[in-house]
Parts: sequence; structure tokens; C-alpha cells
Amino acid sequence: MCIAVLPARGGSKRIPRKNIRSFAGRPMIAYSIEAAMKSEIFASVVVSTDDEEIARIAREFGAEAPFLREKNLADDLTPISAATADAVRRMDSEAGRFSYVCQLMANCPLRNAEDIRLSFQQFQASGADSQVSVSRFGWQIPWWAMRRSDTFVLEPLFPDETKARSQDLAPLFCPTGAIWWARVPAFLQYENFYMPGVTGWEIPWERAMDIDTEEDWQMAEFLYTFKLNRRLEGKR
Repeated sequence: MCIAVLPARGGSKRIPRKNIRSFAGRPMIAYSIEAAMKSEIFASVVVSTDDEEIARIAREFGAEAPFLREKNLADDLTPISAATADAVRRMDSEAGRFSYVCQLMANCPLRNAEDIRLSFQQFQASGADSQVSVSRFGWQIPWWAMRRSDTFVLEPLFPDETKARSQDLAPLFCPTGAIWWARVPAFLQYENFYMPGVTGWEIPWERAMDIDTEEDWQMAEFLYTFKLNRRLEGKR
């Protein structure tokens, strides 16, 4: 069986209360709960939070929130995966109930149920112990990345690639918090998704966004509303 864990602390700094702030008319966390439930993969969809209001809203949208996370698992220094491991242990006290854990970040509201299903299919077929979602770099070419000194002097990170044509360079990928999978025994051993042999599942950039700033929020809400309007127009 599979368990989905949605980490959602109350003390977000850059966008206060972002996990329950209204995103296109609903609390942002509602989109991740809905995607998890519509995927029909999970025996349990759990929100791990230290905040009573977030827990209440999570339950209103159908998730479980049977406990409040300890404060030491909700600070700025603790890895999110530690909170996810804590949730798995709480929900699987006898050990062995769940074979797979999926971490779904609430600040990735654009990923959908089909993304979750497809990512799980790849993960099962791979035989790996963990898999993270990744998005392909587009118009920005990381191979051409540079450092700039205090005197504005540029230093290429990959000097051998600076003269290469973009079409000759291998694609590079950036992790996104949309959908992370792991086999429960290995995950509880490492308490980290970046364990040996971790694989990547590619999600299209327009559904991969992590919302961390106001600019991210505006862009994600625009994308969501634009796609929603197109779907509505197609039904007319």
C-alpha cells in the first residue's frame, strides 16, 4: 500500500501562511490533497503540520491530519524529509503496512492526479529505492552558467562548454518538489529521498512549479487560470 504525506508547516517566511492562502479561489494545499485523492493510489493521504488551522482545512478537503508535528520538525533548519519520515512512523506504528511513501509538497499546486499515477508507474518499473520529480531546463542553459566577482569579472562554471552550440549540449534537469517517491524501509533508514541510485521522473515545467516567492505565486496562478479558461472554452 501507498501513503501520501503532504508537509505543510505554519511558519512559512517568504509568503506568510502560504499553504492555506487562497490560490485561484481555494487554499493552496487543497490542490495537492485533491490530486492525491483523485490518483486513487493511496490508502492514506496525510498532512503533516504543526498548525491547527492547516490541520482543520486539510481535513475539510478530505485529508487526514491526526497529529500535530513537533516544533523541532517545523523549524527552518530541519529537512522536510525528516517530517515525512515522522509522519510515516506515526501512521505505520506496527511497521509493514505501507510499502511506498510519496511526498507531495503543498507549494506545487499545478501537478495533477495523472502526474502522480505516471510517476508511480515509472518508479515501480525502475526497481529503485527512491525517485524525485525533475523538470528540464528550457531557454536557460546551465552549461553556460557563470560566477561574477565583486569586480564583475565572469568565470564560467563549465569552461569547456562555453563555445558549444545549445543543440549539442546534453539536457540538464532541476528537481521540483511536486512528486517524490520512496520505498518505505529504505526511506526510514536514510530519512532522505536522495539515497544511492535515486532516479528522476520528468514533469513538464508548467506543472512543476514550486511556489516560494510572490513572483512564483503570480506566475503559477496565471498558468492555472489560463489553462482552466481554455478547458472551459473547449466545453462550450
